[in-house]
Amino acid sequence: MKQVLIIMGSDSDWPIMKKCIQTLQEFAIGFEVHVASAHRTTEKALSLAHEADQAGVEVIIAGAGAAAHLPGVLAAATPLPVIGVPINATALSGVDALYAMVQMPSGIPVATVAIDGAKNAALLAVEILGVKDKKIREKIVQYKKQMALEVNEKDEKIQRLVGELS
Repeated sequence: MKQVLIIMGSDSDWPIMKKCIQTLQEFAIGFEVHVASAHRTTEKALSLAHEADQAGVEVIIAGAGAAAHLPGVLAAATPLPVIGVPINATALSGVDALYAMVQMPSGIPVATVAIDGAKNAALLAVEILGVKDKKIREKIVQYKKQMALEVNEKDEKIQRLVGELS
C-alpha cells in the first residue's frame, strides 16, 4: 500500500529527495514518486493531489525549489497533510523556496522542513502515520532510542579523548 506520495517539481530535485525515499524504505513505508510542476504541468499536479486520498495515500511530501509553489498547490487540492521540502536550487540558496512554503495563506497549511531537509520530511510523515498505527509508532520510538545511544557513544568517545589530553 502506498501511504506516502512524493512529488518533486523537477528531476533535478532527485539528489535531495532520494534521502526521503531511503528513509521511508528504512521504515518499510509504501510510497510512490512523481515529477510534476505547479507551473508547467499544473493539471498533472492537481490530478495527483485529487487522486491521492482515494488511492489510500495518507501524507504527501512535495519538494520544490525557486518559487516553490508545488506544496501549496497540492495542499489546496487535497484534504491530506502536505509536507514541503524547500530545495536549494537558486542563487538565494533555497530561502526563496522556504518562504514560499511557510508563508501560505490561512486555511492552506504546508508543514515545512529545513532547506534540503528531505530526511526530516520522511520522518515527519512516519510520525504522522504512527498516530494511528502502533507498529509504525514503535519503529519511530526505536529509531529515536538508537539515535540517543549513538550520541551517548560519541560522548563517551570524546570523554576518553579529553582524558588522554590530561
